[in-house]
Amino acid sequence: MPLIDQVQQDMVAAMKSRDEARLSALRMIKAALMKAKVDSPKPLDEAAEMQILKSLMKQRTDAAEMFHKAGRTEQAQKEEAERVLIESYLPAGASEHEIDTAIAEALAETGVTALKQMGVVMKAVQAKLKGKTVDGKALSDKVRSRLQ
Repeated sequence: MPLIDQVQQDMVAAMKSRDEARLSALRMIKAALMKAKVDSPKPLDEAAEMQILKSLMKQRTDAAEMFHKAGRTEQAQKEEAERVLIESYLPAGASEHEIDTAIAEALAETGVTALKQMGVVMKAVQAKLKGKTVDGKALSDKVRSRLQ
């Protein structure tokens, strides 16, 4: 089932259960997906949908962080709840072991030892972890620590 149809079904369920917070977040997800669908001349594939969800998740994470810094915990909790909801639509995240294994394999394949060539390693690691949700910043930090 396409992601947009799944979101629509969940919106109907949220409306019936009168869950306003969930409904609001689902509407935001649907709006982002519909905007991308209208803006793009070709139909959205699963990779494009996942990229949209990842960007929405990053926005929520950044907003929650800013609200925490400003002392607005109620608003930060709302953003974190939305992030969790968005995360539920993404595929399972890669485990620490999977990430470490992918980094080791990528380093062995590319033969990179200098920090200047980190991009080559990152591209290889992301290819190995394709289809799994991975935090890019955390992955970057791990690769950087291995190369130093």
